[in-house]
Amino acid sequence: MKPIKELNPQFLESKENKENLIQYLLGVADNYLILGQRLGELCGHGPNLEPDIAITNISLDLLGQVRSYYQYISQLKGNRTTEDDIAFLRKEREYKNVLLVELPNTDFAYVIARQYFFDVYNLMFLNALQQSADETLRALAFKGIKEASYHERFSGDWLKRLGDGTQESHNKMQQAVNDLWIYTEELFYKTPADQAMIRVGVAPDMDVHKDSYFNKLKDQLTIATLGVPDVPYFQKGGKQGIHSEHMGRILAEMQYMQRTYPGAKW
Repeated sequence: MKPIKELNPQFLESKENKENLIQYLLGVADNYLILGQRLGELCGHGPNLEPDIAITNISLDLLGQVRSYYQYISQLKGNRTTEDDIAFLRKEREYKNVLLVELPNTDFAYVIARQYFFDVYNLMFLNALQQSADETLRALAFKGIKEASYHERFSGDWLKRLGDGTQESHNKMQQAVNDLWIYTEELFYKTPADQAMIRVGVAPDMDVHKDSYFNKLKDQLTIATLGVPDVPYFQKGGKQGIHSEHMGRILAEMQYMQRTYPGAKW
């Protein structure tokens, strides 16, 4: 393992560096927020008790993780910005999550395919982030990696169970994989802020792990007796703030209380 490169103490004195760090953090944290919101919609709607409780717990894990990132962003922003402001009071184009996590819960197969595609990436990402030059990000990665490991086992097990189950579960799982595969490559898309953070050692260059990511997906699909989609292009746009029609509906529900009763406290 390479020695950790510590961040220059004067780094955040630059407005450009601070803004790039904030935008980078949003690109990480917004994935957790929106996926956590999607999974929260499934509370009480699982196929049976065990996955129902597990999915609800994964949603809570993601929301717990995103709070830590938003608290860090609020410190960087200052001006009495709170984590609630960041979560609930931005416009659609200001969210930087990938398209994959905002896609609807079409059926249980779609939920599992979406979750596994994200979980494999997230576990690799948190492993790499533990070498960040930013001490806060190292701590967040270390804190979140145990939960991410469980998430990947859960979604991976269900992928195999459905793919290698009945003919109906196999067909539905294959359809979900086919439809969601085109959203996977955006996980590796680099915004200008990402590139700036990679250069100073704050962010890991996930391109290094891209082949390992797709090889792991293909191996798991093979075990699950599922075919690997062969597509000529991949969708992107979410990390640039260009979202699908589903995002507006998520925000309308998620932001309702904060916008209807601004400044309300529990």
